[in-house]
Amino acid sequence: MSDLKKIVIDGEELEVDGAMTILQACDIAGIEVPRFCYHERLSIAGNCRMCLVEVVGGPPKPTASCAMQVKDLRPGPEGEPPVVRTNSPMVKKAREGVMEFLLINHPLDCPICDQGGECDLQDQAIAYGVDFSRFREPKRASEDLDLGPLVATTMTRCISCTRCVRFTTEVAGISQMGQTGRGEDAEITSYLNQTLGSNLQGNIIDLCPVGALTSKPYAFNARPWELRKTETIDVMDALGSNIRVDAKGREVMRILPRNHDGVNEEWISDKTRFVWDGLRRQRLDRPYVRKDGKLTPVDWPEALAATAAAMKGATKLAGLVGDLAPTEAAFSLKQVIEGLGGNVECRTDGARLPAGNRSGYVGTATIEDLEHAMMIQLIGTNPRDESPVLNARIRKAWLRGAEIGLVGEQVDLTYDYSYVGGDRAALMGLLDRDFTKVLDVPSVVVIGQGAINEADGEAVLAAAMQLAEATGSKFMVLHTAAGRVGAMDVGATCEGGMAAATDGADVIFNMGADEIDIDAGPTVIYMGSHGDRGAHRADIILPGAAYTEESGLFVNTEGRPQLALRANFPPGQAKENWAILRALSAELGATLPWDSLIALRGALVQAVPHLAEVDRVPENDWQPLPAKTPGKATFRNPIKDFYLTNPIARASTVMADASALAKAQARGEMAAE
Repeated sequence: MSDLKKIVIDGEELEVDGAMTILQACDIAGIEVPRFCYHERLSIAGNCRMCLVEVVGGPPKPTASCAMQVKDLRPGPEGEPPVVRTNSPMVKKAREGVMEFLLINHPLDCPICDQGGECDLQDQAIAYGVDFSRFREPKRASEDLDLGPLVATTMTRCISCTRCVRFTTEVAGISQMGQTGRGEDAEITSYLNQTLGSNLQGNIIDLCPVGALTSKPYAFNARPWELRKTETIDVMDALGSNIRVDAKGREVMRILPRNHDGVNEEWISDKTRFVWDGLRRQRLDRPYVRKDGKLTPVDWPEALAATAAAMKGATKLAGLVGDLAPTEAAFSLKQVIEGLGGNVECRTDGARLPAGNRSGYVGTATIEDLEHAMMIQLIGTNPRDESPVLNARIRKAWLRGAEIGLVGEQVDLTYDYSYVGGDRAALMGLLDRDFTKVLDVPSVVVIGQGAINEADGEAVLAAAMQLAEATGSKFMVLHTAAGRVGAMDVGATCEGGMAAATDGADVIFNMGADEIDIDAGPTVIYMGSHGDRGAHRADIILPGAAYTEESGLFVNTEGRPQLALRANFPPGQAKENWAILRALSAELGATLPWDSLIALRGALVQAVPHLAEVDRVPENDWQPLPAKTPGKATFRNPIKDFYLTNPIARASTVMADASALAKAQARGEMAAE
């Protein structure tokens, strides 16, 4: 922490960290200073000059407040604090001049620009600009870039703030965007006209202060004032990114990030941002029952009666909790299935996560711990695909000097790392090293699902926990399924795992588990939102709500319970998952003791008290697993195609296009012409 310095801004004296810029000091004082190029999470460029202020006693010209630190300001002649003015005639004239300059080549196409209504340039031109133009010459035009199927470009609108260049280079870790030329010929471009090879690229749409970079799938769909905005939680990975879902009528039109410093800062992955078109395709909107080998549409009473009859007649009943299921639905399914003597299982990928040991299936580290760590050991994971925003946190730690180690598949993580090896022997070899240096620095061990979803997963997990204990590190289990931790918290597990739950079962109640294949034989009741793999195998289909269509608790990979709120309604006759299970329990003659979501949450919190503490990470007691000898296999990452990991993504045409482009890039088909 630097020394505190006093500064007077517009007559108000305040004390701030000397390392702060004038702009940051103005923000603390609650004084608005316009800016285009400055962004608090990116390096300082100082090239838009919109944030000019007057430093009294300084140079006889305005100063760029984003690039001048408070400690560099000279005190007054008697040693009094430096004085800054943000609303003097000099500042007003300077800002008007800068705005006039920025608008020289900017086209007046606001009526057809997707940024209209939420454009920084529009807002600041009204607030700080002038109502005339002295420019009569022809405007300059620029060629548009092809950045891929996600980001649309209209480069004539670009004001060269370079936010996109700094984000892709510093946060996303790719070097495909830059600025070429000088003066009138300066333009943002991509290297050899490449498309962007990052799964965080959509964030440059939010960063762009004008309409130069906009969302390609969202183009011309809606205006911001037409949309109903709902703050909720993302389920495309287990990070639990805070998002805002914008809906028009019954349909989701776009998904944007919300700021949460403890989780996703203000970034989201491309799958989170662009998956919304999958919410309206291939939807299950009415119940079905298989008759004469063919799925036939029926009404709800017939579907529930058929489901109850199948479940009552089961000799062995199993319930499967899918990756996108909210905690309330997992809790309700557990009550229904176990009430009939059946078993419930949420570890559908075979992960050997220890039931009841929260330090073993969540860990002890928070997401923010990664950012401040000086040593991070990754085991059997590719965070770039499994959680891109969390990977950006690890990259931020690396930029600050952290050392990263990897045991597992060698992949491009956007930062340098020490490769230890790809098999179990490499992990066990780590335990024999000298940890003297590591003990004195903050460190985190991160284990992925690829390391623990095979037969020796428990031994691998035990070794990873042993490594964390030996190095004094915090421990994190990086999940890939948004609903997994919540389901583990409510005890939706079976002794012996997935195999024990389903072997010999003649009726399986599948709640949204679409990443598995169920063999022929048992009667399958599928409750989910999309006509994916699970629905194709089903004998009875109960149409449920997607994650934007019901309120629910989701517990993220660090164990933080977060509340997702309903943004729109399910299509057709589809119902909320907890309500379907409540109606089914009545049909079974074992009615669940709640009639509303509030009552259900009351029972849930009574059973699992820490779920009441929304947006707080509970501390977990450290319970290391007993050491076992793992096998000799190599680690395999669980995600093979980042864009097609769940039924909503597989229903999205945008995700299909992005997946096809990523595969073409991997094969080297994108050579420059």
